[in-house]
Amino acid sequence: MPSETRSPALSRPLIYASAVTLGMVATVGGALAFEHIGGYIPCALCLLQRDPYYYGIPVGIAAIIAASFRAPPWVTRSLLALIGVMMIVGAGMGVYHAGVEWGFWEGPATCATSSPGITTNAGSLLDDLNAFHGPSCTQASLRVLGLSFAGWNVIASVMLAAVAFLGASEKTA
Repeated sequence: MPSETRSPALSRPLIYASAVTLGMVATVGGALAFEHIGGYIPCALCLLQRDPYYYGIPVGIAAIIAASFRAPPWVTRSLLALIGVMMIVGAGMGVYHAGVEWGFWEGPATCATSSPGITTNAGSLLDDLNAFHGPSCTQASLRVLGLSFAGWNVIASVMLAAVAFLGASEKTA
């Protein structure tokens, strides 16, 4: 009698969930590396663009868990769809920021144009911390192949959204 056995290979939903989660970790990890290792200080919009990743990574972990423990397929698909929506929002934020950098539209008032110098007077340290603002959102701190960090975020977000939506559209468990 032939018996139905499950393949030890990873399930497709688990592969999609793992790929999109690792992609989000790599993307935000790269941004953090440029900040802490490379010395690039992020502006207010740069920091805001990280939020979809910070929210998406735990959802991705939940999708991995759901797929690993063979939860009903709709659970994993729903979590992947949610990640896809978050990444589309992130792409939109990147387009907005890139437009600000190229001068297509004005940035928010929270984007400073200058920051105070570093003080050695401990008495005014709190005042200096309260007055400190990141760099202006209108100037790209680095361009690679013509794209700023915001532009590369758009590409990464769209790719991750595509992976998430592909996983969400999977009909097999």
